[in-house]
Amino acid sequence: MSYTVSFLFQKYFNKTGIGAFILLSVAMLYSCKNDIEEINTLTSVSNLPTQSIRDFESIYSDSAKIQILVKAPEVNRYGNAAEPYVEFPNGIEVYFYDEFEQVNSMLTAKSALYHESEELWEARDSVVAINVDGEILNTDLLFWDEKRQLIYSNKFVKITTVNEVILGEGFEANQDFTDWVIKKPKGTIYLEEEY
Repeated sequence: MSYTVSFLFQKYFNKTGIGAFILLSVAMLYSCKNDIEEINTLTSVSNLPTQSIRDFESIYSDSAKIQILVKAPEVNRYGNAAEPYVEFPNGIEVYFYDEFEQVNSMLTAKSALYHESEELWEARDSVVAINVDGEILNTDLLFWDEKRQLIYSNKFVKITTVNEVILGEGFEANQDFTDWVIKKPKGTIYLEEEY
């Protein structure tokens, strides 16, 4: 066995040369250097989700009546984090229902987080909310406080109503987006009615 191995090494060295082999070996040793803290951070259990769900759908009800429906293609729960949270990395759809179980408002976003201890939702990137009157809110960051039944943002917002578009900085509304106010309005564009 050792004869075969030494024969192969001799054959290899004769074809390519000892210098190339040594250079290749040294290069491989230096390229394989890893920072142990970086490895520990990437492989830490607290950085991994404790639960993952695909094609998520959840219904919140009260007295057997649907109040809220939440849909998402992917959900990851980080229960081992210092402050546990749920991540919706590939988008979310939320439908709010009235007392007759009819959808009266909806919200969509490209990603979202749910901070469990605070009962606070955070919708990010291309957030769109539509209420029962057809008014449309567009922003890049929106918070939904479940305890206070309040939605709000401190970012740029655009609200499109039947006859105007209102731009501003900051926004606050009730949970179903029927009673709202823009904190710092920047301008209003009135839409002409077509006959």
